[in-house]
Amino acid sequence: MASDKSSSQMAHISPASLRSLPPRISYLSSFLSFQSSDGLAIQASKPLIAPLIPVALDLVYTKLLGYDITAKAFVPRQSGQENGPSPTKPQDLSLTHEHIVHRKNFLKGYLVKLVSNQDWTPTSPLWDYMDKVGIAHTGEPGFAHRAKKPGLRVEFMQLGVLLGFVEDIIVGLVLEMEGLDLQTKKDVILAWNKLLWIQNDLFARHYVTDQDTGEVPRGVSNKTSEKKSTALMALATGLTVGLASGIAYGACF
Repeated sequence: MASDKSSSQMAHISPASLRSLPPRISYLSSFLSFQSSDGLAIQASKPLIAPLIPVALDLVYTKLLGYDITAKAFVPRQSGQENGPSPTKPQDLSLTHEHIVHRKNFLKGYLVKLVSNQDWTPTSPLWDYMDKVGIAHTGEPGFAHRAKKPGLRVEFMQLGVLLGFVEDIIVGLVLEMEGLDLQTKKDVILAWNKLLWIQNDLFARHYVTDQDTGEVPRGVSNKTSEKKSTALMALATGLTVGLASGIAYGACF
């Protein structure tokens, strides 16, 4: 009888539906229990996190410039970088180099957009923006204004580890904030944890092959894409780790 009850409560998710962004966000939100209250917690964190964004940006790019495998993505000249000599190797870069200042401004705009969002429904323009951020790192344009601009290719491993580092910064900043009660800190940390794992999936979907839907990685040849793992497996693994991370955070408070 218990088995019958469990089966009757099992939600059906069509793999093909996950090719469309709203159903995908709906599933991600359901699995991670990302609710309107989480969106409100992220919005409420704006006056706390926004003033600390410059510090966070320096931490992020100091980390990225600490490894040649992550710094190499900033060597090619991108749109909006018209002044000064172009670097020839990662070691030519610094926090004040034009290429890094340009990328810092992009990340600043990204973080401000997240904390300023007020629509957290599956059809919110925010998810489309986050999805295009994922596409833009595959070497394809992503955004219309970049259609004729040089491509930017960053491998998925580096994007994933960066999100982990960004989350570490946010958790540390929130925990150290004075004047916040424990419940508020918990709500904000759990909400950001869920949001960043959704962003992780919106990177992953453009880098791996989905054998159910037929989607293939962007910015690489079909021969290369055949060697990738499936997007559905990446989605399931990411969601499971994200959920476990949220449970661990919750258990600490």
